Amino acid sequence: MTDLLLLRSFLETAEAGAITPAARHLFVTQPALSRRLQQLEAELGVTLFERSARGVALTEEGRFVAREARDLIERYEHLRAGVAAISNLEVGKVRIGGGATAVSFVLPDAIAAFQRQRPGVLFQVKEAGSREVERDVADERLELGVVTLPIDPSLVGDFEVTPLVTDRMVLVAAKGHPFAKKKRISAKRLDGEDLVGFESPSAIRSLIDGALRDAGVRMNVVMELRSIPAILRMVATTGRLAFVSKLGIGHETDTANDVHALSVTGLSINRDLAIIRKANRPLSPVAAEFAGTLATTKP
Repeated sequence: MTDLLLLRSFLETAEAGAITPAARHLFVTQPALSRRLQQLEAELGVTLFERSARGVALTEEGRFVAREARDLIERYEHLRAGVAAISNLEVGKVRIGGGATAVSFVLPDAIAAFQRQRPGVLFQVKEAGSREVERDVADERLELGVVTLPIDPSLVGDFEVTPLVTDRMVLVAAKGHPFAKKKRISAKRLDGEDLVGFESPSAIRSLIDGALRDAGVRMNVVMELRSIPAILRMVATTGRLAFVSKLGIGHETDTANDVHALSVTGLSINRDLAIIRKANRPLSPVAAEFAGTLATTKP
């Protein structure tokens, strides 16, 4: 590619109409500027100026080169400004994914706070199950993910993992359910009860199923839903039970008024949420800063 210095020298000369004033504006000697112009003409294989005692004038080829050179330099300056803006975190894009809980209750406040400081940053947020988010981060379709631990064993070595928050799963009952009048029940009381569950085979569903199995409890999953708000509404309207995120109930104040949360003795279901990124791959500047912010801002 022709050196931009040669093009700038050429445009300065064309605008000045003479080599001497152009050299003065460029802070170079007249012979040095003449050599630059000769080098450019040699590279392009054309004569750019008609020289006379009164100065220089553009040839037809010179007028074409001048138009294109201005465009090239303008685009280069735009490129430099864009790179500087990205480096200074003024603009950029964060590609992040997470499950329904993360997208609904963890990320919104963190993103809003971040964009107040970096209003030019665009967030592309994907809601999907933890296993799908892990694959997307591994394949670099996403830079960051918020997932339920443990990581898929086949992908463990692909990520750098930063613990985020421990989320407790609580039992909720509709206001009219017999359990709703109690503050605490034993795990055995759940045996045979109908359950509104998360979609299978999601990470959170596997966690709940495993905890119930370990406690010797068999519940009847009568429907499967993806999001906490949908599960809470279904519990309230059908009179069933469900295990949902304590974190999610805290945000769903309207629907939470229609259900009752209670403790279950002999049963503890906790899940650990973590931020993942592709190992040995640098993040974009804005993604790196957001990851740091998210890791230190507990939901």
